[in-house]
Amino acid sequence: MFCKRILNICNKHLYSIKKYSVIASVLKKPNVGEVAEIKGWIKSLRVQKEYVFADINDGSCAQKLQILIPKHLKTEDLTYGSSVHVTGTLSQSPKGQIELVANNVKVLGPCVVLDGYPFNPRTAHPPEYVRQYLHLRSRTNFISAILRVRNALTRHIHEYFASQNYLHIHTPILTSNDCEGAGEVFKLQPENEETIKAMMQEGKNKDTVYFGRKTYLTVSGQLHLEAICRSMGNVYTLGPTFRAENSRSRLHLSEFYMLEAELAFVDNIDTLQYNIEDLLKYIFIKTRETNEADLYVISKDNKEPSWINRDFATITYDEARRILDKKGLVVLDDGINKEQELALVEHCQVPVFIVQWPKNLKSFYMKESPLDDTKVDALDLLAPITGEVVGGSLREDNFDKLKSKLPSDALNWYLELRKFGNIPTGGYGLGLERIMQILCNVPNIKDTLPFPRWPHNCDL
Repeated sequence: MFCKRILNICNKHLYSIKKYSVIASVLKKPNVGEVAEIKGWIKSLRVQKEYVFADINDGSCAQKLQILIPKHLKTEDLTYGSSVHVTGTLSQSPKGQIELVANNVKVLGPCVVLDGYPFNPRTAHPPEYVRQYLHLRSRTNFISAILRVRNALTRHIHEYFASQNYLHIHTPILTSNDCEGAGEVFKLQPENEETIKAMMQEGKNKDTVYFGRKTYLTVSGQLHLEAICRSMGNVYTLGPTFRAENSRSRLHLSEFYMLEAELAFVDNIDTLQYNIEDLLKYIFIKTRETNEADLYVISKDNKEPSWINRDFATITYDEARRILDKKGLVVLDDGINKEQELALVEHCQVPVFIVQWPKNLKSFYMKESPLDDTKVDALDLLAPITGEVVGGSLREDNFDKLKSKLPSDALNWYLELRKFGNIPTGGYGLGLERIMQILCNVPNIKDTLPFPRWPHNCDL
């Protein structure tokens, strides 16, 4: 009985707490005449004779809610950028706009613009300027729209793989292997010298003292996915990856998010191509449906891609070279560069798969082509704005061939996967930020995530 009384008291207290409305829900299903409570930030103020008109946004959507504030409720702290708690009645303006007629306004956090606040109302600040204020830049309409699109894109990615019965696997961020073998890794060791001294053993150094071997931030979860795929079927991961490249280009980051998938029982490259194309079309269509207003805020020229209802093109590496030769773009021995990638997309007028790559241009784990032993069954998908956006391959499942190509004995565990119940697999990696660039029509990758890291820039 006592427990029941306590439960009843708790329930009464729960229902006595007033629920605050997010602006997205208010605008989606407005109930004129209803009392509502809103918390958010002032985006603009217009002082008139009897009322102050304030536009408030709470981050839940691209739209702002207009607040009519009687003049006597206006305080000095009620300024552009301040955070507020407003109670009032939902109404409809003569133009049919939903607005809130305030009866109580409380400033939660003042914003003194003249005290160093970097943004001004109704001003489109250049991206280069906004990047100087990473801790504040989500206050801008552009970046807040980017982050809502990124949130939706991530949600739709998980929806897609769930609908296809893939398992979501959390692959490690700390790893002892350099999957791509390019040496572009960040090395890890303890910062605390006392820890290093306490753990030091004969034959060890600072690089190996903690884990017993050199350890890095991951450049890819692929090898770990392959291990799980060989016991649990189709799997995918979505997480941060790191590259120690000395590049400040509009397409490179030191930390970025990679979507990687590994498909079980796959022995032809066509299956991978179909999966990649189906995924990309799904997430593009769904994100445009759910975040149309945000995409318009990001770029008023953002339209549905012309290729969304067309098949992607496929050409071999040798065919790509011949196309580029005719355009006067000479391909060097180290492969196709960014300018040439974009020229191929322009030539095909749709995203294009490049297949049948020379062995020397691709990684050790890629399967030798049965059509030509100088080639591997690998693919790159090229798209507008970014050029390469997806890379993938069939994985070498022949024990002896893989052993001859293994770059280090530290990867003997990877070779051992081919000994016990081996199966053919294939997979791919997709840069989330590059997909964001294409989806949002954003030229610089640094503007597709909240806190970009690139050489000489990791301030927060």
